[in-house]
Amino acid sequence: MDFEYTPKVKAMQARLLKFMDEHIYPNEARFIREIAENRAKGNAWIPTTIIEELKPKARAAGLWNLFLPHSPRAPEGLSNLEYAPLCEIMGRVPFAPEVFNCSAPDTGNMETIERYGSEANKDHWLEPLLKGEIRSAFLMTEPEVASSDATNIQCSIRREGDEYLINGRKWWSSGAGDPRCAIYIVMGKTNPDAGRHEQQSMILVPANAPGIKVLRPLSVFGYDDAPHGHMEVLLENVRVPASNLLLGEGRGFEIAQGRLGPGRIHHCMRSIGMAERALELMCKRLNTRVAFGREIARQSVWQERVAEARCMIEQARLLTLKAAYMMDTAGNKVAKAEIAMIKIVAPTMACQIIDWAIQAHGGGGVSDDFPLAYAYAHQRTLRLADGPDEVHRASLAKLEFARHLLVHGEVQMPITRGG
Repeated sequence: MDFEYTPKVKAMQARLLKFMDEHIYPNEARFIREIAENRAKGNAWIPTTIIEELKPKARAAGLWNLFLPHSPRAPEGLSNLEYAPLCEIMGRVPFAPEVFNCSAPDTGNMETIERYGSEANKDHWLEPLLKGEIRSAFLMTEPEVASSDATNIQCSIRREGDEYLINGRKWWSSGAGDPRCAIYIVMGKTNPDAGRHEQQSMILVPANAPGIKVLRPLSVFGYDDAPHGHMEVLLENVRVPASNLLLGEGRGFEIAQGRLGPGRIHHCMRSIGMAERALELMCKRLNTRVAFGREIARQSVWQERVAEARCMIEQARLLTLKAAYMMDTAGNKVAKAEIAMIKIVAPTMACQIIDWAIQAHGGGGVSDDFPLAYAYAHQRTLRLADGPDEVHRASLAKLEFARHLLVHGEVQMPITRGG
């Protein structure tokens, strides 16, 4: 395998690192201050001016819509393997991906509309999303059922003439708190009598459609993630044109797999970036603090942790790059084991390294004087988002068992995974 990034990617890495140094890191405090000021005025759900100011700069620098490959509407889009090291750099600061129009859930939603929407859907919703003019949300999880098994989802999508009537309650609808959020992708049941995986469909629902109520924001370890937000949303007799249905009735699971593959690996890329930053902050802290007569960095327990953190990051990065390579060359379906593995490994790895970094910072580590507490809350959430660890482990185990099935009394020869 060739582990060297291409000259194109190296040039973009250098350009992105320069942008981060000049525009992102220096504005972290301003981003937090703007949100605090909006909250003090009584409304945290106002887009920050700093991000809107930086978006044109990112676009002018050629750092825009990098996540979307093979789309004539976004010719700047990269392959998964090319995008991986750039997404990692963006992941070092939570608000950075939005500056480059590469933030969730918009990335996954744009990929979904690009792959499965009609040309009219693309003109109406994808184009303004690609321009960064609007934002979006993905409504799948429900409070009344265990949504880790998506066949449990009860939201009703019923055909009535040239329209679909939608009724249901969703939560953890990330992005629905943003006043720029103009479109939802909603997953629900179109035919409860169909096969277990043919009951569900996905449909585009305008955020301002009559019958939609955003009930409340849900906090994550006390963080409300304003102005993005994770909202509980009620849909009561919401009507949308039948043409808003994506791909066709009963194709929801097919779309979900196509959508969640890239989304999962993007999360993992960003997790590696945050783990790198946590390790960097940990080392700087340990090098500058003295306890019991010597620098904390000279204490063996911290040397062990730093060494282990470096190993964990490198392992996760290599696995992520392999998954990206498999997605590009063999497709998401063939790469499903690699995608499951990295979704298990990367958030868990990042949680552990951030936890060590918090410990190294003492009381400061759990405060908002450092980015570690917020980073931990986000990374811990990723062990649930886009499928909990347990579901990915179960899927991976089934694939592994299948490689060693008895065939006519003999053990089937293992299939060598691509790499």
